[in-house]
Amino acid sequence: MRRFTFAFIAIFAVNATIAQDITDGLRYSSDANTGTARFNALSGAFGALGGDFSAIGINPAGGAVFIKSMAVVSISGNDSENEATYFSTKTKSINTDINLNQAGAIFIFKNPSETSKWGKFALGVNYQTTQNYDNQLFIKGTGNTSISSFFLNQAHGVPLELLQLQNGESISDLYAYLGENEGVSSQNAFLGYQSFIIDPINPDDPLNTQYFSNIGTGSFDQEYLLLTEGQNNKFTINVATQVNDKFYFGLNINTHSIDYSQSTLLYENNSNTNSSIGQVVFENNLGVQGVGISAQLGAIMKIQNNIRVGLSVQSPAWYDITEETTQYLETRTLGNNPETVTEVDPRVLNIYEDYNLSTPGKVTASAAYIFGTKGLISLDYSFQDFGTINFGTYDDDDGDFEDVNDDIGNSLNGVSSIRLGGEYRINQLSLRGGIRYEESPYKNDDVLGDLSGFSLGFGYNFGNYNLDLSYARAEQERKQQLYTVGLIDSASVETIYSTLALTLGFTF
Repeated sequence: MRRFTFAFIAIFAVNATIAQDITDGLRYSSDANTGTARFNALSGAFGALGGDFSAIGINPAGGAVFIKSMAVVSISGNDSENEATYFSTKTKSINTDINLNQAGAIFIFKNPSETSKWGKFALGVNYQTTQNYDNQLFIKGTGNTSISSFFLNQAHGVPLELLQLQNGESISDLYAYLGENEGVSSQNAFLGYQSFIIDPINPDDPLNTQYFSNIGTGSFDQEYLLLTEGQNNKFTINVATQVNDKFYFGLNINTHSIDYSQSTLLYENNSNTNSSIGQVVFENNLGVQGVGISAQLGAIMKIQNNIRVGLSVQSPAWYDITEETTQYLETRTLGNNPETVTEVDPRVLNIYEDYNLSTPGKVTASAAYIFGTKGLISLDYSFQDFGTINFGTYDDDDGDFEDVNDDIGNSLNGVSSIRLGGEYRINQLSLRGGIRYEESPYKNDDVLGDLSGFSLGFGYNFGNYNLDLSYARAEQERKQQLYTVGLIDSASVETIYSTLALTLGFTF
């Protein structure tokens, strides 16, 4: 007997290996340049300055630069504008949200001994959103490749008998069985077969592994919607000290949490004369939960009273990640009166085996010049090798990820980023600005372009508390591929990221 038939409830969890790709690795390895309003206003150029909660995330020695104990909370409004071009058709989509993106407290302990070289100690905690995933992208156009090519690709090599229901077997039963025993490709092939998008070359042979499409060649009106939500958050414990009034040293222990969800919806319509299927609606939903840990070491040195340099090293972040998916497929026949609607809704939640991810470490070198009490200028340079992103498993059997790890090494490279910021003080008022530039992690920057941006802001010190406001803007271009196999047509996407941040801080 080719398989065992299960009697399931409507929603069932299965175990299988899902196909991760470069996009997944980059998503959880990349940090946005956001934090407190002062940090944002200087475009994050804080590695040699310290004295800011988000600066601690760049160089942990910055915790010892604080003069007094302090608590800070930051709120940000984030706006993403995507303009997509797909086969000469332009569309625009905008997503806006407001969230609490930073909160922290630091306690300064001054050494009462005037003869000790240890000037003070700092103990701090900080919560920060390192990446906000809330976004939406709408793509529309008329292409010449159908979604049927995706299902044909997935069905290649799958025996027909695995796609056919047995007596008393439901769609949910067989879909769950395929996920647990055969993998994601077989589930996709099953959807395509049960919705009549594809049929076997030899329908009388249960071992048939070749299929053809019921959607003929020609042009296809397509609409593609990508919705993402969630955050990557970091909680930091910072320990720092000042030595001899010239040196600052610090250590961060970071815990990370991933909460990410993604939904894609493709609508395709055609009236090609050799098609029996005229409309397709294909929905995929992904949910991701992950936890991780990392560490940072940093130092700041005063070369002179007005010149500081800094160096920090960030370890890789090691994540444990769980993923779950659901799918839905609907087709409508072409030319029938009335038309026939076929829904393939497995109502099965695929829960996949946990996997590990290690993100690339980072090195940051910094320098700053302090103009007495009038202002400052600061420069940061960071390097991070995204080609070292690595997927793995708990049992150290990484054969399932060998191809994607090789693909990462062949496609991604080291990234340099530069951040320059300045501040000018007029009594209690501080005026701020900055620029930043970050290289593409892809060797082929047509896939994802370089990122550039600027920032502005101001702050006012009321004595025991301060209020800061900033605006940051960045632009980047990329190619958005609809699917990784079959329907691999891409849209050109230009994205503008805007962040408005407000920070309130208290000294005590």
